[in-house]
Amino acid sequence: MSVSWSTFLLIGLLLIPLVFLQRFLQREIQSIFLLITRQPEISMALFSIIFLPGVALHEVSHFLMATLLGVRTGRFSIIPKKAEGGRIRLGYVETASTDFIRDSLIGAAPLISGGIFVAYVGASRLGLNNLLGVISHGQLSSINLALQSVGAQPDFWLWFYLIFVVSNTMLPSASDRSAWLPLILVMIIILGLILLIGIGAWIVTQFGPALKSALDAIVMVLGITVLIDLALLPPTYFIRRIISRLLGLRVV
Repeated sequence: MSVSWSTFLLIGLLLIPLVFLQRFLQREIQSIFLLITRQPEISMALFSIIFLPGVALHEVSHFLMATLLGVRTGRFSIIPKKAEGGRIRLGYVETASTDFIRDSLIGAAPLISGGIFVAYVGASRLGLNNLLGVISHGQLSSINLALQSVGAQPDFWLWFYLIFVVSNTMLPSASDRSAWLPLILVMIIILGLILLIGIGAWIVTQFGPALKSALDAIVMVLGITVLIDLALLPPTYFIRRIISRLLGLRVV
């Protein structure tokens, strides 16, 4: 069971549009609330309420990882605040500065916990892994049946909502990624040493299956997230356009 470079390519192809999809979708939702209320503070509050479960999981993940690693924590908040550049900061956890390995793990904690949640709910509660399989294999004639199966799952709308808010708040922020660069450099150096001393084949033999399973899980999580965002983007966009036209207002 070997690891294919196509898997890494697929992860990249899913991750890049995912970032833009999430930003665009969140902007459309904020615009709808702003058009309806005409009050930035109220629209920000409504937006934060919708994403509250995901924000709570995001910040709790930071807190628990820091505590597990013995890093001192400070203030904790899931109350939205305006950040630089007109963006919204939905929550934060203050942690003491430590070595780059622990900082990286603390920053990646929401991605880990959110990914586990999305994989579990998407596969066991909604059956989205089956839909992804149908799409990836080009079985167009079976897509309608797969969609019906997803929609027929018990408590569909509850799980759909939870997977949406968690998947759209699990990506690390700029501050979460601040310690990743030195960790990546260390990993590149280690990889170079492995190739230099010629034990790469042995490592692939020993850890290849586990690595393949991990990469397949990442592909599934990213695929489910992209699928959810693509499903919600058109109706959200058209709702914003309709409200904008009816009220004679637009968000710039």
